[in-house]
Amino acid sequence: MRARILWEVAGFLWSRGAPGPARRSLSSGSPQLEELFARGGPLRTFLERHAKSEVQLQARGPELAVVAKLLSEKELELRETEHLLHDENEDLRKLAENEITLCQKEITQLKHQIILLLVPSEETDENDLILEVTAGVGGQEAMLFTSEIFEMYQQYAAFKRWHFEPLEYFPSEIGGLRHASASIGGAEAYKHMKFEGGVHRVQRVPRTERQGRVHTSTTTVAILPQPAEIHLVINPKDLRIDTKRASGAGGQHVNTTDSAVRIVHLPTGVVSECQQERSQLKNREMAMKKLRAKLYSMHLEAAASKRYNARKIQIGTKGRSEKIRTYNFPQNRVTDHRINKSLHDLVTFMQGEYLLDALVQSLKEYADYESLVEVISKKV
Repeated sequence: MRARILWEVAGFLWSRGAPGPARRSLSSGSPQLEELFARGGPLRTFLERHAKSEVQLQARGPELAVVAKLLSEKELELRETEHLLHDENEDLRKLAENEITLCQKEITQLKHQIILLLVPSEETDENDLILEVTAGVGGQEAMLFTSEIFEMYQQYAAFKRWHFEPLEYFPSEIGGLRHASASIGGAEAYKHMKFEGGVHRVQRVPRTERQGRVHTSTTTVAILPQPAEIHLVINPKDLRIDTKRASGAGGQHVNTTDSAVRIVHLPTGVVSECQQERSQLKNREMAMKKLRAKLYSMHLEAAASKRYNARKIQIGTKGRSEKIRTYNFPQNRVTDHRINKSLHDLVTFMQGEYLLDALVQSLKEYADYESLVEVISKKV
């Protein structure tokens, strides 16, 4: 170990230099995860208990046994090296500081590997998704906010270099949005977006408010993973497909051709419609894509309801009736209520770039924390 090498060179350096203040680097990581890894913490106890029985640790995966052992060795090396921070020789202290920084980085990487090995990946993490936004309470103001939320996610998709394809778009009279849906595809799209489902609340003075009063409105967001062909098979006999003339703004084809498509899944009563395109064939394809996503989401919710019942962070559509986030414009604040985290730059957040991405990462970290607690609480 490198710490032992440092002790060997100490004799050469002890005769040089003078004492001085020592600097230390702090390890990174979310507070909840660090608490689990702390000495005496649940995860630490879990790893130490199973380390005594290599068979038990191997049962959870040979790689976990190797990484857990490396973590233990690296932390021992760190403790040995930290003793050199109090040495009288300045050169030796600086050498120890550099060594500690490297050790801490390696320890953080090893902890991250353990989290990846212990936290089960979701079946849908690599899937594309269907995004649905619907205006809630608040009338025209809710529709205006719904339009802004839809645009925020479109910008976030561009920020993440994902594909964004609108499927439905029903605008309101003053530029808002009653309802819209889009297909989003790209690397780990659902893995990042799955925590966005739920009720988003906005507090601000509406454009139509003359007395300057702050109103509260809501938008409901649903995130539906798109299934692969092998994951969901639909019997054509279970479908009723109707065509009708499109309604609303859209050009000469509106109300002149039967381009709008409505598909009903008879066993469940789930309905999917699309009139976004001029082509009936294209609308049928989009409506079918939405129907598959809805049915797949119902299947996943039924299978996962027992596992996620006690978690704060609900995935996909399971938390669609739960208020998950507040956008307070007078205070320039956005707060996610599941992890009690606030950001005070609402204008930048609504641009759908790095601030939204940072909040998504915090939600993922908390979800990992809850998953780890669940794993280590089970009897192995």
